[in-house]
This record gives sequence, structure tokens and C-alpha cells, in this order.
Amino acid sequence: MTTTAAGPAEAAPDPVRPGGGARLAASALLVVSGVLLFALEVRPGGWAVLAAGVVVAALVGRRERSSYGRDHLLAALGLGAMSLVPVTTDTSWEHMTTMGAAMVVAVGAPYALSRWVFRDHAITFPVGTGRRWNRFEWWWLAAVVVLGWTALPFYLITSGVYENWPAARTPGELGRLFLGTNALGVWDELFFICTVFTLLRRHHPVWLANLLQAVLFTSFLHELGFREWGPLLVFPFALVQGYTFATTRSLSYVVAVHLTFDAILFMVLVHAHTREWFPLFLY
Repeated sequence: MTTTAAGPAEAAPDPVRPGGGARLAASALLVVSGVLLFALEVRPGGWAVLAAGVVVAALVGRRERSSYGRDHLLAALGLGAMSLVPVTTDTSWEHMTTMGAAMVVAVGAPYALSRWVFRDHAITFPVGTGRRWNRFEWWWLAAVVVLGWTALPFYLITSGVYENWPAARTPGELGRLFLGTNALGVWDELFFICTVFTLLRRHHPVWLANLLQAVLFTSFLHELGFREWGPLLVFPFALVQGYTFATTRSLSYVVAVHLTFDAILFMVLVHAHTREWFPLFLY
């Protein structure tokens, strides 16, 4: 697959300075707030920790004369926006509209502030990379089909977690379930990878930034419905997505991987509620 040329180049990251204990403390507060807000659903406490992280980050950025304070603020703004709405698998148009609006704000507001207020283009969405996917990337995409077909039905059905999603049987219900799973998959990459991970890696080593975003990614999907031992699947997936994006610098590729999983997720959810539909899985 060939993609077109990308937009404005991503801003060069600040040098990752040694002795970044204060930076790590502020980023840890960001991650802890996400765990409280999403995984544990402790809203007042989570907001307090989120605000504390913003204050600490602002002080660090001022002391270092770096962009850390405002970059941290952008990530916190997205988390805060999502924490204001119920994060559930409800596929009613009312809920999808409400949650969808929050998702747009969570991605759009940090991007707009970065580009037009701070003018540093810290956040980009590189759909066009100007290069072909290599052989390994095509093989990994094929492997994703096998991994999803093997792991998702076993996890969702044997644990009973599929019941966190509504049964979809009518054309309208099936359409909304398909739309919801795919829209959320794209948003996950836009926010956790292109926004949070990108902002964190400007101030931390890539491996650390990836661990931090993976915790947030996992916490969010836990609230969404991936309960029981779901984090054991989601956390490695989030790590691989971050590593893949850092390696390929291609939003289109990580979205392709995610939507491949989501296509299997959709079929498994439909099959779990109506076993004669998509009888393709072993579990």
C-alpha cells in the first residue's frame, strides 16, 4: 500500500534531560488520574489527581524552560473531557452522540491548541507517510487476524464479558455496533497513540512513554467493558501499538491493525449473543 505525502512535520521533541524525577512524577500523576477516572471510576479523586499533575507539570516546565507543562496540559485536557461522559458500550444514538462529542473534543482540543495557540505542531496524524508497507508489516497484519480469531472469542465468551455489550440482531442494532466498535478503535489511536504517547515521548524515553500510555489505554478500555482478565490482553496490545507507531510513524498502519482486531471483535460479539451467526470460532 502506498500513501501520500504527510502534512506539516512533527515538531522536534525537547531533549530528554537526565534526572527527570519531577517530570516522571507529573506524568505518573497523569496516569494515576486515568486509572482512578476510568478503571476505578473515582471521579472526584481522579479529577484532583489530574489537576495536581497539571500544576506539577507547569512548575517543571517553567523550571526547565521546556514545553513539558503545556504538553502535559494537552494530554490532561483530553482525559478530562472523556471523564465527563459515561464510557460504556451503550449503542443508542443518544449515548453514541454524547460520547462521540467528548471523543471529538478530547482529540480536537489538544490538536487545535498545539497547532494554533502554541504553534509547535506537537500533535500530528500521519496518514500519509510516502512509503509502502514492508513485508513484515503485511505479515504482522495477517498475524493479527490469527491472534484475534484465537484470543478474542476465548476471552469474551468464556469469561462472559461479551454481556457488557448489548445484543445486536436487527439491521439498525448491527449497524450501530459496527459503527461504535470501529469509531472507538480509530479514536483510541488518535488519542492514546497520536496524542498522549506523542506528547509523553517528547519528554521521556520512548519505552517509558509507551508504558505510561499503555496504562491509560488499558484503563479506558476496562471502563468501556473489557473487564475480568481483559487487561492482560489490552495492555500488551497497547504496548505493541505504541511501539509500531514509533517504528512506522504511520497512523494509517496502526489504525489498520486496530480495525482488523475490531472486525473480529464485532463478529465475536454478534456470535456470542446469537450463536448461529458467525459460527467461525473455537473456544
